[in-house]
Amino acid sequence: MATINDIGVAAAINIVTALAFLLAFAIFRIQPVNDRVYFPKWYLKGLRSSSIQTGGFGSKFINLDFRSYIRFLNWMPEALKMPEPELVDHAGLDSVVYLRIYLLGLKIFFPIACVAFTAMVPVNWTNKGLDRLRHYNISFSDIDKLSLSNIPNGSPRFWVHLCMAYAITFWTCFILKREYQNIALMRLQFLANDQRRPNQFTVLVRNIPSDPHESICELVEHFFKVNHPDHYLTFQAVHDATKLSELVLTRKQMQNLLDYNINKHMRNQSNRPVIKMGFLGCCGEEADGIKYYTSVVEGLTREIAEEKQRLRTGTKSIVPAAFVSFKTRWGAAVCAQTQQTRNPTEWVTEWAAEPRDIYYDNLALPYVDLKIRRLIVGVAYFFLTFFFMIPIAFVQSLANIEGIEKAFPFLKPLIEVKFLKSIIQGFLPGIALKIFLLFLPRILMQMSKFEGFVSTSSLERRAATRFYMFQFINVFLGSIVTGTAFQQLNSFLNQSANDIPKTIGVSIPMKATFFITYIMVDGWAGVAGEILRLKPLIIYHLKNSFLVRTEKDREEATDPGTIGFNTGEPQIQLYFLLGLVYAAVSPILLPFILVFFGLAFVVYRHQVINVYNQKYESAGKFWPDVHRRVVIALVVSQLLLMGLLSTKHASKSTPLLLVLPLLTIGFHKHCKNRYQPAFVTYPLQEAMIKDTLDRIREPNFNLKAFLRDAYAHPEFRVGEDPEPEEKLESDMSPPELVATKRGSWRNTPLTSKQSCRDIP
Repeated sequence: MATINDIGVAAAINIVTALAFLLAFAIFRIQPVNDRVYFPKWYLKGLRSSSIQTGGFGSKFINLDFRSYIRFLNWMPEALKMPEPELVDHAGLDSVVYLRIYLLGLKIFFPIACVAFTAMVPVNWTNKGLDRLRHYNISFSDIDKLSLSNIPNGSPRFWVHLCMAYAITFWTCFILKREYQNIALMRLQFLANDQRRPNQFTVLVRNIPSDPHESICELVEHFFKVNHPDHYLTFQAVHDATKLSELVLTRKQMQNLLDYNINKHMRNQSNRPVIKMGFLGCCGEEADGIKYYTSVVEGLTREIAEEKQRLRTGTKSIVPAAFVSFKTRWGAAVCAQTQQTRNPTEWVTEWAAEPRDIYYDNLALPYVDLKIRRLIVGVAYFFLTFFFMIPIAFVQSLANIEGIEKAFPFLKPLIEVKFLKSIIQGFLPGIALKIFLLFLPRILMQMSKFEGFVSTSSLERRAATRFYMFQFINVFLGSIVTGTAFQQLNSFLNQSANDIPKTIGVSIPMKATFFITYIMVDGWAGVAGEILRLKPLIIYHLKNSFLVRTEKDREEATDPGTIGFNTGEPQIQLYFLLGLVYAAVSPILLPFILVFFGLAFVVYRHQVINVYNQKYESAGKFWPDVHRRVVIALVVSQLLLMGLLSTKHASKSTPLLLVLPLLTIGFHKHCKNRYQPAFVTYPLQEAMIKDTLDRIREPNFNLKAFLRDAYAHPEFRVGEDPEPEEKLESDMSPPELVATKRGSWRNTPLTSKQSCRDIP
């Protein structure tokens, strides 16, 4: 069990590590050779084109301006200077809402920590409950005397914890409601001020029924001209373009090699570049590099053109899904938010994500297969969660050496060295758990892709949900259960079964020491390591030295990545869970959490401004998930406190806690009914206002040309010139009649001008 000395050793190690990371970053970021690593976003925006130079050859690699080293910590105030509205324009609303999660943590836990250390810590410390339990062979340290476990059974002082639980609940709900309201308003304002985008006019239609008389393209056009005659504009079919994607990727690689050989020849025109045709270019016959790659690129270009033509003219590659666009936002909102036919499983419509957010690989999946895929993933996720208990138990065995020493005395000489024991108990468990969780996000993301979600944002939200559930079950509950078992192993072996619940009730608050070590490793050193970007720094310099041949290679080597909602948000939620659970049980945890939220806010604000480049914009659509998980953490904290007080024979105070979960759930339902619609649906009033303003400001805007290729598969647009614009059809044009191939529908309003051959 970790003692105060162990926590001190762990804190010293993590503080020194965090300061070393921050100092290294402050020095590395001002070196010209690292400029693309620490400021890639400005390069992508075209606002930064060269590194710092003070003259001479050495200035291209090392900053020789010694005055800049004096101001090496100025990145912190600079990260806080940019106002929030300007940050929305610079990085998008998703990034700003993500940063507000850290602010939410500070707003919730700072007042709670002040009250807890003023009222609860003195009450816990001045009792002798743990001293009276020595005859039960329960292991504890001096730091555990700050927790609820140190109060004797049946003590009237439990009223302090009861009042604290009510204060925590009301304060958390107040902050949550205000934040939900503010972000909902920010989202509506963002959508109202947003420029015209294709997703505002487009819906995704899935599970299109088959018809023996008409192709999917004809069926889609026919259906929407009949059921949305005044607002339907155009549609884009969805193709299974797997082969085309492979050809385009191969041509991109060959074109890059061709550019490299051409540049090599231009630097030394007396020698033609030569390549070897054998294994990995190391052996075999020699050939002219430019001629060889030119012929390969030309051959691939012909194959790509043939594959595009096959996809355009054929019908076998078209899947039963389509992107349908409308003349107005109002028409798109009506279609996306209503049921289209009597059968709710056919012609299923939903808002289309913006084009850069679409995950095209899953559009070709049959809609009926999604339920089966999600069942398979659910079973796989269950076994993944269950078997991960093994490494969790191993981590907890490291965190509870004293309990194992009592049960297995022969291990005692191996871990008797005091300093080594402090490192093992105070530092090793947190770093071991961090390592075990390292590859989990990738596994969960692959599961989400297999489930069939059609946008990157929905993939990340699904992976984040599973990651949070995984951490709740394994990291939180698993650590408590297995940690208590290891910690009080000797007690369990020498007491009756009736006393085991009492021992667990005493031990759970004492698990705060393990979570403190984890917070310091992940939340202090881990966040400081995030801003250092050591892995991207090494990868960039390795690629720049050995793999970068062209400017396109250099751009790919400096890919900044994204903020990583699927990994970052569940990790933040773990701190909310720990803070709310232990606020009324063991408040010693709260200062460590506050340091995390404060440091992380500054670090990630800097990263959002200078590094991360979001691949999509959902306008903060993930906030309801954030709100729901904080509410879950609040309910879990209330139930856990209720269980702990029942083991402490606080029979009079325990029933009063039954009201809190009911109030919290009612509060959540109120917020869900009041604010969540702003994140799910688009108000028709807002849509009409935007449409009216567009007609006034740009009455002759060619919307059909704007939407024509917006949702075409990206590979269709490679190497093609834009088509000439068409004239926008008037909304007031009289309906005409069109013949249909279906025997049941002989005539349909409006002439059919599109077929599968015209869809890109």
